[in-house]
Amino acid sequence: MTDPALTASILDAAAARRAERRRFIKLASGGVAVAGGLSLLAACGGDDDDDNPITNPSPTPTPTPSSSSVAAEVAVLNFALQLEYLEAQFYAYAATGEGLPAALIAGTGTAGAVTGGRRVAFTDPVVAAYAREIAADERAHVAFLRQVLGSAAVAMPAINIDGSATGAFSTAARAAGLVGEGAAFDPYANDENFLLGAYIFEDVGVTAYKGASSTLIFTAGYQEATAGLLAAEAYHAGLIRTTLYQKGLATPSLRTGADAISDARDRLDGVRATGATPTPTPSPTPTATATSLPTGVDARDLDQGITGTATMSNIVPADANGIAFSRTVGQVLNITFLNNAPVTSGGFFPAGVNGTLNTSADSRPA
Repeated sequence: MTDPALTASILDAAAARRAERRRFIKLASGGVAVAGGLSLLAACGGDDDDDNPITNPSPTPTPTPSSSSVAAEVAVLNFALQLEYLEAQFYAYAATGEGLPAALIAGTGTAGAVTGGRRVAFTDPVVAAYAREIAADERAHVAFLRQVLGSAAVAMPAINIDGSATGAFSTAARAAGLVGEGAAFDPYANDENFLLGAYIFEDVGVTAYKGASSTLIFTAGYQEATAGLLAAEAYHAGLIRTTLYQKGLATPSLRTGADAISDARDRLDGVRATGATPTPTPSPTPTATATSLPTGVDARDLDQGITGTATMSNIVPADANGIAFSRTVGQVLNITFLNNAPVTSGGFFPAGVNGTLNTSADSRPA
């Protein structure tokens, strides 16, 4: 049953954001006018004081692309495309009961099929609306990247979004301690499980795009395009985190579950805060999977959960400067393969990914 108070609070917050945006635009437009006036004065020489001539800053030279740098950019975009395949299929099935059409998954490399996925019988119309919106965005991301890449676009690899006891979601949930050994975590069972399943992906997409942004500097338009994708994924992540936090008022297990997923991602990718020292844990063998990783919080905590202090939430996993962190390709694959060792397949990509960026990092504790 939908919580009327929750729905009302979300609608009130949306109205407040719209009012704030209108106020900001009004102020910003005034600021633009002032800045424009200052620029005009500067161009005209200000007070004609020739003792302080205005000098134009030297333009930053554009990096000269080479065949290898362009190929590297294509590899990064193809890697991003495969993350979008994964997210788009999950949301498409959850929101509509159907996956992506064949025209959006063909390409170079080894094509695969989707295992699992079904429509969620949402009980909260707000969550259902969110799911439909994100599903449409993720499908659009797939189409956009395929258009940018053209004939170089890779095919969708095999994807496991199954909610059975042997599915990737259950493996991830066991690594986070949400379910016991041999038990299933089904993200399609209800609204709450869907939100936790979405939370596994969303923060990873944000940090992946932030990590990729610095490498896409040679081909015109690539960096701007990925900045737009990063912004969209950040909106999605913030929406999922906010909804989990708010619903966690009535169901505290949603907050603790999200925090546990964050801790599991930290143990998988080995991303460390500056100066952090890992809690001593037994080192898993190179073939170990997420199910054998040590449980509990360790000190490698950049991937933050949603629980803040008694008076403050933690919707944005930011550093002291309010800035989100980055993940490398290898660290992203640690999470999607559900393995902290250097491997080429597993988890949500049971047969690996297409392209040259296909191996997870060695993120096992030292």
